[in-house]
Amino acid sequence: MSSVEQAGHLPGLPDEAIGRRIVEHRAWGETVAVALPSLSEDQARALCGHVRTRARETLRRMETARIVEAIDRASACLLDRAHPLRRKAETLLPVVTGYDRETVRLGLTSYLKTFRRPQLLRFLAEDFSNPGVLDGFQPAVKGGFVRARGPDLLLHVWAGNVPALPLWSLVAGLLVKAGTIGKLASAEPLTAGWFARLIGEADPELGECLAVTWWKGGEGGPEAVFLAQAECVMAYGGNDTLAALRAKVPVTTRFLPHGHRIGFAMIAREALNSRRAGPLARLAAHDIVRYEQQGCYAPQMLFVERGGPVAPDEFARHLAHELAALASRHPRRRLDPGEASSIAAWRSVHEMRALDGGAVLLGDPADPWSVVLLDPATGLSPSGLNRSVAVVAVDALSDVPALVAPHRAYLQSAGIAAAPATLFRLAEDLAAVGVTRISAIGRMTAPEAGWHHDGRFSLLDLVTMTEIEASAEAAAEGFAPYAD
Repeated sequence: MSSVEQAGHLPGLPDEAIGRRIVEHRAWGETVAVALPSLSEDQARALCGHVRTRARETLRRMETARIVEAIDRASACLLDRAHPLRRKAETLLPVVTGYDRETVRLGLTSYLKTFRRPQLLRFLAEDFSNPGVLDGFQPAVKGGFVRARGPDLLLHVWAGNVPALPLWSLVAGLLVKAGTIGKLASAEPLTAGWFARLIGEADPELGECLAVTWWKGGEGGPEAVFLAQAECVMAYGGNDTLAALRAKVPVTTRFLPHGHRIGFAMIAREALNSRRAGPLARLAAHDIVRYEQQGCYAPQMLFVERGGPVAPDEFARHLAHELAALASRHPRRRLDPGEASSIAAWRSVHEMRALDGGAVLLGDPADPWSVVLLDPATGLSPSGLNRSVAVVAVDALSDVPALVAPHRAYLQSAGIAAAPATLFRLAEDLAAVGVTRISAIGRMTAPEAGWHHDGRFSLLDLVTMTEIEASAEAAAEGFAPYAD
């Protein structure tokens, strides 16, 4: 450990006055020390005031195109493997998060591409038929004019250890011209601050309108200040954590929670011939291995239809083979005791089921992956994560919506391999039970730019619309100088 990496981005606060809490991360035989910002209540209040004021005075007057340009330039820097911050990311993030270096490298590139200019324009167009409403009043279809305004102060509370994941909400806040403050996740406290600094380099005025900090949750102090000052709070984490946070947010503050989700995949018999089954298992394995099922998009169960040339049990063996192959190329990160216990408990449940002939476990407990074949079919249930997955044999994929429906509150992403007619028929049934995103297998962990997170609008949910009704416009004509 040769140096300490400074986390966060705190415009308006003298650097020498900021307290720091040093946290060490260890993985792959290396140690990285990160200095997390530790603000007093007065500093938190000053930071809120600085960001809010700059947002009102400069961000409101910026054209959206200028904000898009700054985000695009920041993304380009982190996509450039020769850039110092990209090199730092590839060096430090594997140690901080525990993911292998190739997973981090590929994951960063794939994710950051969603924040280039073409994708950002698509992001805006997805939520606004006329993105010009963010820059001023625009004609409304029903008559009159309409304008969209983001909050003066938007607070993000991030969670998890997936590299760069906070950038999604950070970018959303900037696109709607919200003064933005983000709370770092202790498990991945670096990327958001790096990105904020790059935005500040690309556009210094815009860099003054966003801050990235940290505080220990549940301890009051700065947390209470930030929650009281924000007009809107966007929070990520477990449902218990979100419920506790919601109780602290003023009733007049907009609260946008994103809790835990469980993903699953469905494979139709027409996708299960000898030519397609192997490559499909490889794609599914990538969805499982990428960030160790820590993201809410990853599949924890695969429902496989009987009746194809490749039976569900054979597909399970294909999947086990692909997971074993990936284990050498992308070693699983070191598990903490709780994670190891979760996998052991999950395997134990299925070992008991195997005694009755309802399950077949593939892989040894010492392997860095686990596959279980469940036959007869059973309902959706969480896996032990970290490359543990169930393959469920079903007579027909039309049976699956009923099997997942009891978990409606936790449904989000479903991967489907099926012919077009089957895809659209299943999509209707899945939508009815709460699934909000359907992707190809192999793309489950890579949502498209502008996707509707948990079925909501990423940008529209942040803004307030102001309308000039046609009656006001017509009445104004009577007071114009030319009316006399």
